[in-house]
Amino acid sequence: MKRMLLGIMLLALALVIPAPTMAGVDVGVNISLPPLIVFSAPPEVVVIPETYVYAVPDVDVDIFFYDGWWWRPWEGRWYRSRHYDSGWAYYRRVPSFYGRIPSGWRNDYRDRRWKGHEWNHQRIPHQQVQKNWGNWKKTNHWEKQQSWGVQGLEHRTRSHPPSRAVAPKSQAKPQSRKVQQQSKHRQGYPERGGKEKQDRKQDRKQDRK
Repeated sequence: MKRMLLGIMLLALALVIPAPTMAGVDVGVNISLPPLIVFSAPPEVVVIPETYVYAVPDVDVDIFFYDGWWWRPWEGRWYRSRHYDSGWAYYRRVPSFYGRIPSGWRNDYRDRRWKGHEWNHQRIPHQQVQKNWGNWKKTNHWEKQQSWGVQGLEHRTRSHPPSRAVAPKSQAKPQSRKVQQQSKHRQGYPERGGKEKQDRKQDRKQDRK
């Protein structure tokens, strides 16, 4: 009887405790995966100005590379993978970078224009972005490369704390009579009443004689 109760308790615990899951990734079997895209060669990418998001311009669907992951939307959902052509897994949220991507970035790419400025974009080989994305982001690489290749694009300077205003010199407070006497004494001026004190000392000496 005790063995049966123990077995029931263990079974109940196994049903209550959930299995660990990856943060942001849903492993549910009911969510379909996007169709694979066949590439004849590893895709080249372009960096979206004012971001560190890289986009694949030569396919009809959106595929982005950001922070070491490949990302793609499909049927209202988002998926990510470590590979550009396989291994897609459902991602529960809209990735944070997507809010900075204009919906018409492809038109900007084709027209070589960005916010009304000439955009001399460059195509980046797959191996380069896979190898250097972290260092580029850390060292502000694309800001230094003529502002992502956009002519006339203003740099986003980091905000600096406001400089402290020079306070006007406060008027010196009048010194007390005691402080003035001490100051004069240090500068070699005799203290007021000093002569009288010396005279009294001389008188005392004479009286003792």
